[in-house]
Amino acid sequence: MAGAKNHDYHILPPSFWPLLGAFAALTMATGAIMWMHGGHLSPEKANGGGWVFFLGVALVLLTMRLWWGDVIKEAHHGDHTPVVQLHFRYGMILFIASEVMFFVGWFWAFFDFALFPSTVDAVGGVWPPKGIEVINPFELPLLNTIILLTSGTTVTWAHHALIHGQRGGDKTGLWGLLGVGNRDGVLKGLWLTIVLGVLFSSIQAYEYAHAPFAFKGLNYGASFFMATGFHGFHVIIGTLFLIVCLIRAYKGDFTPRQHFGFEAAAWYWHFVDVVWLFLFVSIYVWGGWGAPYHAG
Repeated sequence: MAGAKNHDYHILPPSFWPLLGAFAALTMATGAIMWMHGGHLSPEKANGGGWVFFLGVALVLLTMRLWWGDVIKEAHHGDHTPVVQLHFRYGMILFIASEVMFFVGWFWAFFDFALFPSTVDAVGGVWPPKGIEVINPFELPLLNTIILLTSGTTVTWAHHALIHGQRGGDKTGLWGLLGVGNRDGVLKGLWLTIVLGVLFSSIQAYEYAHAPFAFKGLNYGASFFMATGFHGFHVIIGTLFLIVCLIRAYKGDFTPRQHFGFEAAAWYWHFVDVVWLFLFVSIYVWGGWGAPYHAG
């Protein structure tokens, strides 16, 4: 037949969602700028920017739901051939690489302040700045490190369960004893990872609320909160990513041969793990070396 498909590639049909996504991003950015310039802390200067911003956020979420919903339908219809899945993986690798460079910027700023404090008047020529109490890395940060590393093992557990057969498979050996090789292993591993991710975010929020230094007015505080805060934001995004995977796992969307959505979430979560290790060693341990620990 003239219209028969004789290749392994997926030719996408025209879609309205990229245009909607562009409009949503523009609305969100415009609202954020209006909100900040209108004085979001001064009601008498308010210009409605906050409402425009949250409208943009809602439109972005709607775009995600509709666009990614189409991607899921394409997978069910057999459009995600091995070649297409390979290209998805290339795309995810490039995305994670761009995220790595994003964090390089924050690390660069922190190391620049720490290694050359004499060039920055605001830190008094030493690092950490004089009079600053830092967070003890071997209390809550160390606990969060253990939590995040544990979550890396649980998401790997879920991944192995999926690879070895979501609805059956080999139940012998160590993986079998842990529940790997069946659908329960996928669900248990995802549930545990999500709970650990929420626990990590909760502990970090508590740490921020009791931090002995502020975000503004000091390079140490600004660089600390920007680096760890953006990592925390990625943990929240990764947790939401895994929640979507959990819902899809309950629906039976994933199979041992086709589960890129889950694999992408697992890669992203491992990336978050690795970044946190660098943050813990560089910013919490080395970056606060020599300064008194906060007793609170």
